[in-house]
Amino acid sequence: MNKQNRLIGIFFVIFGASFWGVGGTVAQHLFQSGNIDVDWFVTTRLLFGGILLLSSQLVSRNRKQLFQIWRETTSRNRLIIFSLFGMLLVQYSYMASIALGNAAVATLLQYLAPIFIIFYFIVKGIQKLTRSDLLAISLTLLGTFLLLTNGSFNNLSVPFSAVIWGIISGLSLAFYTLYARSLLKSFSSVIVVGWAMLLAGIVMNFVHPIWAIEAINWSASIYIALGFTILFGTALAFWMFIKSLEYLTAKETTLLGTVEPLTAVVSSILWLQLPFGTWQIVGGFLILVLVVYLSLQNKKK
Repeated sequence: MNKQNRLIGIFFVIFGASFWGVGGTVAQHLFQSGNIDVDWFVTTRLLFGGILLLSSQLVSRNRKQLFQIWRETTSRNRLIIFSLFGMLLVQYSYMASIALGNAAVATLLQYLAPIFIIFYFIVKGIQKLTRSDLLAISLTLLGTFLLLTNGSFNNLSVPFSAVIWGIISGLSLAFYTLYARSLLKSFSSVIVVGWAMLLAGIVMNFVHPIWAIEAINWSASIYIALGFTILFGTALAFWMFIKSLEYLTAKETTLLGTVEPLTAVVSSILWLQLPFGTWQIVGGFLILVLVVYLSLQNKKK
């Protein structure tokens, strides 16, 4: 691989992950300033994200593969389960955590997923509990405690409901990561995630229809922010991250992908003036370091 291709891959993964991170902060702005309902936002984000990804597949050379995932009963059933308990749950819980708390804490709580994956592997007997695992779990719990309390038992930085939704987001992301493997062996990521987004969006449309929204008092900035979260924070972010795998190894994209929670924290502090204490910074840093460590360990195994 030449140097130019490697730089292209680094560009794709950093910008893709950054769009994800900033997208969470923009979503928080929409919930606070635009008074946008979380249910409607998730419906809109999933429907348009799915349509954009599937449209990109439709105009590609491999457009014939678009409907192959529906032809076999096994892949069809797996896609439905993945859409509901993976895509829909991870998207909704993440946005609910942002709406009730903030994007920085929600993103870092979602990145507890590697810990949940380790627990799953241990319970299933896939791997044994090692000292490094115990150390990683202990430090992650410490980092989470510092992040949520800023070092004081009497001080919770976000409402408890936001913490619960954040933990659910981490659990559902762990399921999302593990369950998608069998589908990705047979179908491209764009097809799997595109259909999952569209199906999840259709289900959410029964909860809160996309047309049931009062947009009379929206300013131009609200429309721009909404367009950013759909185009850049969802469809383009995913495409750029997947595209980076053509130029970089999975290990490298995992490492560089930790830009997402970093950008969520930095953009929240700079743009939304989110107060972030010293011990919260230490806690967030611990989680980021351990996410990188656990991701690299999993790649080796």
